[in-house]
Amino acid sequence: MRKITLTILSFVIWFLLVWPFDQVDGTLDLQSVIAGVVVAVFVGLYFGDKIDKKLRFTNVCKRVCWMIAYVPVFFWYVVIANLDVVYRVVHPDMPIHPGIVKVKTTLKNPAGRTMLANSITLTPGTLTVDITDDDYLYVHWINVKREDIEGATEDIVARFETFLRRIFE
Repeated sequence: MRKITLTILSFVIWFLLVWPFDQVDGTLDLQSVIAGVVVAVFVGLYFGDKIDKKLRFTNVCKRVCWMIAYVPVFFWYVVIANLDVVYRVVHPDMPIHPGIVKVKTTLKNPAGRTMLANSITLTPGTLTVDITDDDYLYVHWINVKREDIEGATEDIVARFETFLRRIFE
């Protein structure tokens, strides 16, 4: 059942991404559809057994909904961070206090930790330097406000971690 579900889901995602209709006359490109079916069947057969048995359709829907909710939140923090970096660049005194801070994550899933590190890195003014096995991240921060682990974690990690926990764990 997991293989069939994954095959159908892969084809639907592929179909929406490729949208194999001719833009002029609206006809369906049969070659593209056949290629999509072949790839979707391959994905379903090969990866169907690798999906966690506890993963249910309702869990997937909840995770997708949380991911959709995460996108505007992430976008908001990127815009705010961009404005903060622009302010620091155009200010005559260039008020920066750069440094590397140690922050703690409660995420256990490697994919969730990677997504957290990427979210921090994609936010201007911060860059994830290292992820350790003992749940710490080292982040280069353009304007260190708090050097203690709890304070830096609250400022950098907490805003993303709530969503990522619901998506990945």
